[in-house]
Amino acid sequence: MLRDRVVVVGVSGGIAAYKACELVRRLRERGATVIAVMTPAACEFVTPLTFQALTGNPVITTLWGDQQQRFDLPVETLHKVGGKVAHVDVAEAADCLAIAPATADLMARIVHGEAPDALTTITMATTAPLVLAPAMDLQMWQSPATQANVRELRARGARIVGPASGFLASGLVGPGRLAEVSDIVDEIERAVVRRASLEGVRVLIGAGRTEEAIDPVRVLTNRSSGRMGFALAEAARDRGADVTVVAGPVDVPAPHGVTLTPVTTAEQMLRAMTGAAEHADVVLMAAAVADYRPAKTAKQKLKRTDGTLTLTLEPNADILAAIGAAKTPGQVVVGFALETTNGVANARGKLQRKNADLIVLNAPADSLGAETNKVTLVDATSAQALPVASKREVAESILDRVHGLRAKPAKRAKRAKPAKPAKPAKPARKGARK
Repeated sequence: MLRDRVVVVGVSGGIAAYKACELVRRLRERGATVIAVMTPAACEFVTPLTFQALTGNPVITTLWGDQQQRFDLPVETLHKVGGKVAHVDVAEAADCLAIAPATADLMARIVHGEAPDALTTITMATTAPLVLAPAMDLQMWQSPATQANVRELRARGARIVGPASGFLASGLVGPGRLAEVSDIVDEIERAVVRRASLEGVRVLIGAGRTEEAIDPVRVLTNRSSGRMGFALAEAARDRGADVTVVAGPVDVPAPHGVTLTPVTTAEQMLRAMTGAAEHADVVLMAAAVADYRPAKTAKQKLKRTDGTLTLTLEPNADILAAIGAAKTPGQVVVGFALETTNGVANARGKLQRKNADLIVLNAPADSLGAETNKVTLVDATSAQALPVASKREVAESILDRVHGLRAKPAKRAKRAKPAKPAKPAKPARKGARK
């Protein structure tokens, strides 16, 4: 799985830096092209010459050295490399960036966008998946700051491996050891495979909420923030998909690298989604669309009175049902359901009515406006409950399922067996009685 793939191994300044040598060797055994990038502190533990010998490539240790280094790269990767700025070339060539060990200091710098050295600069510049293998002393790992940084890195899509528990260099015993090298390699392979799982696939996503005008200043809407839809967009983009997002009003910035179509009302979203769905391989309808709209919108602001105010509402079109009804062969359609009672049963009913392939079921307390989510993935035969996770982690789980649905061979209709030809009638024997 790693043959002709470029894995950049980042080494930061911890006692576990020597184990990165074994990591490089294992990656080379599996066919990967490896480039090592070391922080100045890492060079105090292991020499760059060691990694140069193990990788067969120049080792990047500074932003200020030779900017036209020549790397031994797979042929299909060479077109990505401009050959003028070393750290940019490496960032663009990477199929995965794995940092082992990842110290508390390094992770803090990544979270806060600091780039004082070559490794943090490449981390900022690359779009490749990031695998982090933390290693540090027990108290450093357990500190609230480190734990907050790890949660933030996971929320951004980084894959964290370890740390393992055991005897530490300080003499303490507990979590803080670098994970087993074999576990790190396995995680790198999964990251590389996942990155290409939707390569060239056209993905359409509905995100955010809709707003239905009551008068020029008031609207009917809901608390959806758009975080889930945008997390799906980022995850699909990072897997190589061509992503289009139809987004109603949201509370978070749109991801870069996707085609964004802004809308406001359910009717506008209907037109945009159904039009784009004709050309999509995967449709993810994560938007929270208003079920009803005012039958009549007041042209002037409605004045407060002492009496009650009655609004007459009429239903909006069902966007997911419209997409499901027009679903093309091989197209995967995913809907979202927010239920307060009988969740799985209601989600499965929605799955059938809307002709969808998968329903993502969540509850209001775990979804609307929150940065984490707890969902159940419901299809015709199963209901998989996922643990509470960041929106990005939930998005990855949903796209893993989508990848599986796309890989399934389409059910073929059974061919009717051809009718057996009628046997010719036997000629009557002479002398036979009539």
